[in-house]
Amino acid sequence: MDMKKRIHLELRNRTPSDVRELVLDNCRSVEGKIEGLTSEFVNLEFLSLINVGLISVSNLPKLAKLKKLELSDNRISGGLDVLAEKLPNLTHLNLSGNKLKDISTLEPLKKLENLKSLDLFNCEVTNLNDYRESVFKLLPQLTYLDGYDMEDREASDSDGEVDGEGVDDDEDEEGEEEEDEDGEEEDFDEEDDDEEDEEEVEGEEDDDEVSGDEEDDEFGQDGEVEDEDEDEDEDEEAEAGKGQKRKRDAEDEDDDEDDEEDD
Repeated sequence: MDMKKRIHLELRNRTPSDVRELVLDNCRSVEGKIEGLTSEFVNLEFLSLINVGLISVSNLPKLAKLKKLELSDNRISGGLDVLAEKLPNLTHLNLSGNKLKDISTLEPLKKLENLKSLDLFNCEVTNLNDYRESVFKLLPQLTYLDGYDMEDREASDSDGEVDGEGVDDDEDEEGEEEEDEDGEEEDFDEEDDDEEDEEEVEGEEDDDEVSGDEEDDEFGQDGEVEDEDEDEDEDEEAEAGKGQKRKRDAEDEDDDEDDEEDD
């Protein structure tokens, strides 16, 4: 697919001014030049043109907000002065895998005052003696060359991202807010648990009291029943006593009658 069609496809019914990132990797350039990219992309911050067969960047439009440009695996051998003219706010430039042979071809990059990171992997210029020292001396504004600073310390992830600064801080703040909310929720849960425990204890005490009352009632009823049984026993004994007395009286009368008859 040629570069013009690829740009049209990447727009996806958006206007050029709506686009902040544009990736055109592996499409075909026309005669080794950029085609279809215009200055209408006024808000473009990231542009990737990896392996598109570029020989020159002379057709690059003015993109005042562009911060990161990927040009690796092309056939660029010079003409970098255009970058300084068209991309005044560029901070990251990747020229790895191009045909750059001499330190002098990098001299136009001195005008890119905001340039922090430059990658030249697999370029012949990296084989020169004192390559790193020479580039840092030529471009004092650089922080990282091929991913490492002058002290051979590796670039952090945030340094490699466009608009990466401040993102971690925002995420940390959001994390702290979430932790606070979780802490408050846990406190509420603990309070609810305490209240439930208190209610359970009170409920158990009430149950104990009710059970005690019921037992007292049962004991009371048993006592009454026992009293009634004792009364009935006494009545029965009294009646039995009376019966025996009546029997004895009758026997005495019979004896008296027998005596009279004998007389």
